[in-house]
Amino acid sequence: MFEPDEWKAAYILNKQKLPCKPPTLKEVVRLVARLGGFLAGTGDGEPGMQRIVDFAAGLRFSRELQAAGSCV
Repeated sequence: MFEPDEWKAAYILNKQKLPCKPPTLKEVVRLVARLGGFLAGTGDGEPGMQRIVDFAAGLRFSRELQAAGSCV
């Protein structure tokens, strides 16, 4: 369900060490929920996902810059 950059972003944004193997879907969903202060109330929606998507895009962009030899 989550791309590698997305679940890694969830760990990084929660200031947790990356696991050696990919986490379960349940583990990642709980990390994402923490980012949005999820309280499991009616109508809360899917908390934190936009932050994960944006951060994962930033990770990919950073890799592209490094591959291109950018000094930034």
